[in-house]
Amino acid sequence: MPLDCEEFYRIKKLPPYVFAVVNEMKARLREAQQDVVDFGMGNPDGATPRQIVQKMVEASRNPRNHRYSLSRGLPNLRLEITRRYERNYGVRLDPETEAIATIGAKDALAHLLFAVIGPGDAVVSPNPAYPIHQYGVIMAEGHACMLPMPNPAEFLGRLEDLYRTSTRTPRMILISFPHNPTTQCVDLDFHKAVIGLAARHGTMVVHDFAYADICFDGYKAPSILQVAGAKECAVEIFSMSKSYNMAGWRVGYCLGNPKMIKALARIKSYLDYGIFQPLQIAAIIALRECEEETVKIRQIYQKRRDVLIEGLHRAGWRVEPPKGSMFVWAPIPERFQPLGSLEFSKLLLERALVAVSPGIGFGPLGEGHVRFALIENHHRTRQAMRNVKRFLRSC
Repeated sequence: MPLDCEEFYRIKKLPPYVFAVVNEMKARLREAQQDVVDFGMGNPDGATPRQIVQKMVEASRNPRNHRYSLSRGLPNLRLEITRRYERNYGVRLDPETEAIATIGAKDALAHLLFAVIGPGDAVVSPNPAYPIHQYGVIMAEGHACMLPMPNPAEFLGRLEDLYRTSTRTPRMILISFPHNPTTQCVDLDFHKAVIGLAARHGTMVVHDFAYADICFDGYKAPSILQVAGAKECAVEIFSMSKSYNMAGWRVGYCLGNPKMIKALARIKSYLDYGIFQPLQIAAIIALRECEEETVKIRQIYQKRRDVLIEGLHRAGWRVEPPKGSMFVWAPIPERFQPLGSLEFSKLLLERALVAVSPGIGFGPLGEGHVRFALIENHHRTRQAMRNVKRFLRSC
C-alpha cells in the first residue's frame, strides 16, 4: 500500500498551505506569458553588498573552510554580533554564553522551541502571525495560544487577562515587532510590560527581531534586551536576511538568556554542524563594515512603501503606511469583504495581474486583509498600482 504523507504524525497537524493556491495560479499565468507583479512572498530582491560577496568568494577558495564548522558559530562572528548590539542598543552580551549563530531565524526559532517546549506547554503569540510562530509550537508538541492583536496595547491587555484567569501559566511568550504580517510596531514600554509579566510568572520570552532595521519615518525599533533584567528570561532572534539583503545565505542569531542559549546549542549539536564557514566569515564583514548598506536598504524599502501607498490611495484603496517591516497590511476594500481574503487575492491576480498574500494564511484573525511585500522596484510597483486602479474602477 503506497504511503500517504498525510498519514504521518506531525504532517497531520499542519493544515494545507494557503499560499500555495495563489502560487499555483501565479505560475499558470506566467506560463501563459502574463506579466504578474508579485508582492506575495517576503523575499528580498536586492543584491547582497559587494564586499560581503567578495569575502565569501575569497574564503571559499581556502580548503580549510570546506570542513565542518562550529555549530555555535565562529567566535569572531558571535563577537561581532554582540558588538553590534552594544553599538545599536547599548546592550552588552557575552559572546560565549549569550550568543549563538543559527542557520537563519527560522532555524533559531524552530530548534529553540524543540529545546525548551514540552508536551502541552502553552506558548502565547499574537494572531495573525507569521506561520512558524504557531506551527513551530505545534510541531514541538506545545499548545499554541493565539491572542487577538488589533493593536499592541490590546494584545498586552489580553495577555494580562490570560495570566489572571487561565489555569495554565504560559511557558513562553513569542512576539515579533515590527510585526509580520500586520506591520505593527511597539516602543520600549511595551517590552518592559512583557518582561515584567514574564519575570513575575516564570515565563520565557522570545522576540523575533527579523525587521529590526527596516523602520521608517524616524522610528527605531527597540530591542527587548534593552529592558533591565530581560536576559533573566528572554532571548531575541536577529537575522541578516533583511538588514543586509542576505536572505538566501541563511545566517541568523539567538541572543540573551544563557540557559536558553545553552539548550539551543545542545539541540543544534545533534542536528547540524553549523553554517558553511565562508558564509560566516562574510557575515563578519557585513557586521563590521556594512552599516551604511543597511541604511541604503532601509531607504529603498521606504521608497517602495511610499509608492505603493500612494498608488493604493489613488485607486481609492485607503491603507495606513507602516512604520516598520517590509510589508503593507491592507484591509480588503469594503465591497469585496464578503469574498474573503483568499478569493479576493485570486481575483486581484486574475484581473489585475497583482499577486498578494491572503490574510487567512496568517491565522483566522488575518481574514479581511491581504499582505503586500515590498519586493518589486518602484517602476513595477507603479505598474501594479495602475492595474489595481483599473480593476477597482471596473467592478
